[in-house]
Amino acid sequence: MDHNFMLLPTVMMNKLAIKEIINCNEVTSRYGLILSQAGAQELVETRAEALSSNGRIEFSGGIIKKLIIKFCDSPFLSQFNYATTLNDLIETFYYFKNETLDEISDDELISLMKKYFDQNCQGSIELLQNRELETLARSIRYGISDYADLCEDTDTSFDEEIYDE
Repeated sequence: MDHNFMLLPTVMMNKLAIKEIINCNEVTSRYGLILSQAGAQELVETRAEALSSNGRIEFSGGIIKKLIIKFCDSPFLSQFNYATTLNDLIETFYYFKNETLDEISDDELISLMKKYFDQNCQGSIELLQNRELETLARSIRYGISDYADLCEDTDTSFDEEIYDE
């Protein structure tokens, strides 16, 4: 009986999260991006799995909505890859919240993810995770305070740096 009592708030929170995600369609439809009820449900499930696998809990939610609103104007999103990319971004967000030791705010991490995704990574989740955010996390762990600009020159090769001198 106790177990069912504990499930009730989770079920209610998930229903609210799905509604919040569906409501984002009002904004994202301007960019040709729409999530179905099933797509919204999948995002909520991805969040639950990402929280669990990263040993995190979340009291307020809203991360999915923040990611949707921040990324909806990306030139690298289309209806074809929208839900898949959002699922990847949710997993990436929670993983790197841990990797950055919670030293940066949710909003700052999301802003940096968007900046790197659109600019340095040209829409590649793999580059975002394995290059840009790894560099960011490593810098934060080593105490570098000006971490936001570290990934600016990733297109510059070592040879170009030598010839510029």
